[in-house]
Amino acid sequence: MKNTVTLNRNCDFRRLYGRGKVYTDPALVVYLLKNRAGICRIGITVSKKTGNAVQRNRSKRIIRAAYAAVEESICGNWDFVFVARGKTKYLKSTDIQKVLTEQLLKAGAIKK
Repeated sequence: MKNTVTLNRNCDFRRLYGRGKVYTDPALVVYLLKNRAGICRIGITVSKKTGNAVQRNRSKRIIRAAYAAVEESICGNWDFVFVARGKTKYLKSTDIQKVLTEQLLKAGAIKK
């Protein structure tokens, strides 16, 4: 992830939850909003309902790998929050990559 910074502050997450566009799938939820920072920023959240720490960390790794594969095709500066769901831990990063690509195409963050 070359040109990407992680979101850490709670206010950034709340801003995306409140003002961002939402795209849902049984495997992944994406919140996104344009920014003026000049770079893309991402945050990944996984609920404790998803499973124990090993499963939650696996979900985060899968989402991070899928984003890294799609990152080059993203045009513009965006803030993303990816929310893992219960199904995420059972899928591979290529499956999540397909879902992520589809959602970002709908949002207009990726051009065909």
